[in-house]
Amino acid sequence: MEYLLIDNGSLRAASYLNLRAVAAALGRRVGARVHPVSLLHSRKIDPAELGGERAWTFEPFVRARIAAGVRSFGILPFFFGPTGAIARYLPERLEALRARHGSFAVACAPFLFDGDAGIDRAVAEIAAENVRRCIRVNGLRRPPVVLVDHGSPLASVAYVRDFIAGQLSVLLGPEAARVGAASMERREGAEYAFNEPLLERRLRSEGYDSGDVVVAMLFLSPGRHAGPDGDVAAICAAAEENRPGLRCHMTDLVGTRPEIIDLLANRFAALESRPVAL
Repeated sequence: MEYLLIDNGSLRAASYLNLRAVAAALGRRVGARVHPVSLLHSRKIDPAELGGERAWTFEPFVRARIAAGVRSFGILPFFFGPTGAIARYLPERLEALRARHGSFAVACAPFLFDGDAGIDRAVAEIAAENVRRCIRVNGLRRPPVVLVDHGSPLASVAYVRDFIAGQLSVLLGPEAARVGAASMERREGAEYAFNEPLLERRLRSEGYDSGDVVVAMLFLSPGRHAGPDGDVAAICAAAEENRPGLRCHMTDLVGTRPEIIDLLANRFAALESRPVAL
């Protein structure tokens, strides 16, 4: 079996480099090679930005391995919750690949937030440690905390973020004045209102619009949205400009912390104990 750590993909080298680093660390932990593979986009990154080695995207990778005789794949989703990329797009691409190359087996591990495993606090615990680190480094005292993710067209993904925000509130307890959730962006239309509030609106709301506010980043890799000069940073800078006295402190990303390897090793084990066939 070939093991794939899969993310959505990015045009930014930093995103794929993090995916590659996490896959390598996970492989060392579990004693098997884990390939960093994006669903889309990453093949367009200049290999010179990736140490001379081109990024893999899903379909070219699977075609190459099938040509080499591989007929079994294990997928580790580098996603927090039930994204359409895994639930919808991936099965469509697998159907097309099987139509051309014949049958092959694909097993998928649970998402990083595993709603079928009872009380799963692994993601929230990483986020809580990120908040505590931010509090220590910046000398803060009981700041309000906003857990922000990208935003999704699927209510099930927003549910995961909101659930993790609730867990984060419990884990932090008196260390935070309050904990709320927000989306970086959303699609237009009332049917996507589950993404509200947007981060820009949260930072204008009572309790989050002045003083020190910790922005807890529910993102996995740096890139256009979560990088040092990304969209979230721009939203925070604009909020500070419009609210004199507001100071936003962004945490580390969940997917850049070493604890993510422990979580993924658990998901790797689930490939054998309770895989989902695709």
